[in-house]
Amino acid sequence: MDAVTLQSYALLIAATLNAGTVLGLAALGLLINERAGIVNLGAEGMMLCAALAGFATVVHTGSDVAGFLAGALAGGVMAAVFGVLVIWLNTNQHATGLALSLFGAGFSAFAGTGYVQQKMPERGSFAIPYLSDIPFFGSALFQQHPLVYVTIAFTAALAWFLWRTRAGLVLRSVGESPESAHALGYPVRRIRFAAVVVGGVLCGLAGAYISVVYTPLWVEGMVAGKGWIALALTTFASWRPVRVMLGACLFGGVTMLQFHLQGAGVEVPSQLLSMLPYLATIVVLVLISRNPAWIRINMPASLGKPFQP
Repeated sequence: MDAVTLQSYALLIAATLNAGTVLGLAALGLLINERAGIVNLGAEGMMLCAALAGFATVVHTGSDVAGFLAGALAGGVMAAVFGVLVIWLNTNQHATGLALSLFGAGFSAFAGTGYVQQKMPERGSFAIPYLSDIPFFGSALFQQHPLVYVTIAFTAALAWFLWRTRAGLVLRSVGESPESAHALGYPVRRIRFAAVVVGGVLCGLAGAYISVVYTPLWVEGMVAGKGWIALALTTFASWRPVRVMLGACLFGGVTMLQFHLQGAGVEVPSQLLSMLPYLATIVVLVLISRNPAWIRINMPASLGKPFQP
């Protein structure tokens, strides 16, 4: 295998990690929601508003950190509104989430009109000293944005939190049986609200990452269904953080494969290649649905069910 081919594969791996970070961050946020028993279908809208907030902030301040904070804040605020509606006012979770998604799409399109032609200031590339110079592995693994490595570390930390700490056990118990958790004296509504806000913050970070790093620009609808794929990922990964990240990289690889094939000169219609991530999502969901017992075993028992103390 020649050096050009090796470099091509290294770039594909790097692009896969880059794309997987977007899906992984959002899916981990939704996993935290669902472990607490809340289904939030508004990820797409939250990510769009966060993408706009992050991009606009970087344009005006020149700071990536400020952009990520703005995106996280936008996602957290929208999730907090959703949480108040579904947890305290007992609105339907699915309908409220869809309304949030539609609102986010419409509001971001309206508010982002003036930013369509804007450009962010020039920024340097990211690389880990010494490790980035290693042949093949350097360009594949060690030239990523710092948030990529933060996401991987957070995945491990979340797995440890959910399965090795008392607080994680309480969170899972709220998703399994909120009545039992309430009987033991735990504030079920406040725990669910905290989980919803944290999930919104992670979706906001994913949205900001899209407009600030992944495709550093703003266009209407740029999230392009990634919020829905992230939602499907939680089921695909059976509500386990490490599996979520592996699934995110798998779907990210499918997304990037279309560009790799086009660069290699493979004559495949571009429309078919663009369909690949969504086709893969449908295939995975169909395969999972063939085993409903497996879903019941792994799914939080009170997922989507309202709780009234």
